[in-house]
Amino acid sequence: MSASEPLTVGVLGYRFMGKAHSNALARLPMFFPDAPAVERHTLIGRQEEPLREAAERFGFEHVATDWEDVIDEVDVFYNLGPNFVHAEPSIAALDAGTHVFCEKPLAPTLEEAEAMRDAAAGSDALAGCAFNYRFVPAIRYAKGLIADGALGEIHHVRGRYLQDWLVDPDAPWSWRNDEELAGSGALGDLGSHTIDLARFLVGDQVGDIARISGHLRTFVDERPVEGEDETRPVTVDDAYSAQAAFESGAMATFEASRFATGHKNDHTIEIHGSDGSLRFSLERLNELEYKGPDQRGYETVLVTDESDPYVAHWWPPGHVIGWEHTFVHENYEFLTSIADGTDFSPSFEDGYRVQRVLDAIERSDETGEWVTLA
Repeated sequence: MSASEPLTVGVLGYRFMGKAHSNALARLPMFFPDAPAVERHTLIGRQEEPLREAAERFGFEHVATDWEDVIDEVDVFYNLGPNFVHAEPSIAALDAGTHVFCEKPLAPTLEEAEAMRDAAAGSDALAGCAFNYRFVPAIRYAKGLIADGALGEIHHVRGRYLQDWLVDPDAPWSWRNDEELAGSGALGDLGSHTIDLARFLVGDQVGDIARISGHLRTFVDERPVEGEDETRPVTVDDAYSAQAAFESGAMATFEASRFATGHKNDHTIEIHGSDGSLRFSLERLNELEYKGPDQRGYETVLVTDESDPYVAHWWPPGHVIGWEHTFVHENYEFLTSIADGTDFSPSFEDGYRVQRVLDAIERSDETGEWVTLA
């Protein structure tokens, strides 16, 4: 492929994440003119009629019902399917020399995540894990403050991710309620985001998580199947909590729930240091609360200036951006890394390290003991 040729992209999945990433790919040339040219080549799914309708709406030239027919035909493979289909197609694509961008969590199990990590390490292709919250401008701003020492020595990290879409016991069963398909529930779906964000923000200061204890709970044991007169068992957690220690000795508390009434998509992270603190909530995505050493309390920083990360690509200062813009940012960074031949983070290694923590929380819940991560 020459520098003037577009990167051809194949996308597995056309529902929630498929729509989010397809929107990002469509927006790139309009708002990021320095982004590599991209051809939305093939959309992959199981049901041909809705697949063709989605491909037309999303701007894909071709459709396929088998990912094996696509991975040799495109430059980049986006694996946006349910967790249980992350490993096999991603590994096959990497073995074929095709770049891979895979949604989080990296895999349902630590064993599969390790295999994916190893496949990426042994391939000339680039492999990225789609933790989109790293690409929120306010999070990038927070990362800069921490790296510059504005918080001093990091003592404590608090992360929580609260939703309420499963509070109703009659909410229908989905693949996200099945251990074989999802791996875990709130732990993997939501907790993976929090743990990755903690590693991203303070990992350079405090190291990795050294030990952790966790508790998981399922509140509704079975759910109705939509359109059918039957129920299916819920075999994953509805909520989890954990406490952890980083290599530096800094403390952390993590929790997530899909039963937190009144919370729609509340991802909050707080970091406390010897000289200052900060906190961020996804429900106020354009804001960062910061307390410096000479302040009596927090100030709210509106992260929408042209000098703030990514913001100059969008609207005039003060005009906010939204959740969908984070996908544009991460797609820009990943595809630019491919074009430039540079590393990309979060990588499959990052995804694997998050999976190690998820696995340790599950093991701690089973044994009732702290788990040490080597």
